[in-house]
Amino acid sequence: MSDAYRVVKDFEKALCDYTGAPYCVTVNSCSMALFLCCKLLKVKKTILPKFTYPSVAAAVVNAGGWCEFIDNDWQKQGWYPLEPYPVIDSAKYLARGMYEEGMYICLSFHGQKSLKIGRGGAILLDNERDREWLRCMRFDGRHEKPLHEDAIECVGWNCYLSPEQAARGLEQMQWLSDKNLCGRDPYTDLSKYEFYRKREATAPLP
Repeated sequence: MSDAYRVVKDFEKALCDYTGAPYCVTVNSCSMALFLCCKLLKVKKTILPKFTYPSVAAAVVNAGGWCEFIDNDWQKQGWYPLEPYPVIDSAKYLARGMYEEGMYICLSFHGQKSLKIGRGGAILLDNERDREWLRCMRFDGRHEKPLHEDAIECVGWNCYLSPEQAARGLEQMQWLSDKNLCGRDPYTDLSKYEFYRKREATAPLP
C-alpha cells in the first residue's frame, strides 16, 4: 500500500490507545468487521438478539453459520456478544479503556454513530496472528506492499478503510468523550426470517 495509507495506521493506533486494545484492524463497515471475525472463527450456530440490524445476521450466514434468536434488550448498553464466540457487536458503544482480553470487538463509524466518518468499522483484538490474517483478508488477500512485490496466498475481500475516512476519524477523536452510547433504533424482529435460521441459507435468484 502507498504512503497515503499511513493515516489508516495512525487511526488504528489512536483507537488502540483510546480503547486499550493491543491491536486494531479497520475496515469499511461494522458489517464487514463482523463477517471477517465470523470467517476467522469459523462460526456455526450463533445466538443473537432478535431485534438488531439485519447485516449482523447476514454476516453470520455469509460466513457459513446460522442464527438462533433470543430476547435481549442490548440497546441499553450498546453492545452484545455473538454467543458462544468471543465476538462483540459494539456498533452503538465506544468508550475509553473498553477492550476486554480475548475478545474481537467490532465498532461502527457510520454517520449515526459516535465517530461519524460516513462509513467505516474496526476490529479490536489482542491476537497478533489473527490481526495479520484480518489485515490480509480486508485487502483482497494481499499483504500491505506493492502488488509486484507481493506473493498472494489466498482469496480475500476488498473492504479496507480509505485514507480519507481514517483522517476524518483521527480529527473527530480529538473531541471524543470517554463514554459514548448511541440512541435506540426501531429494529425489526429478525427471528421471523427463516433464511437466517437455516443451516444452509441461499439467496434467491434475481
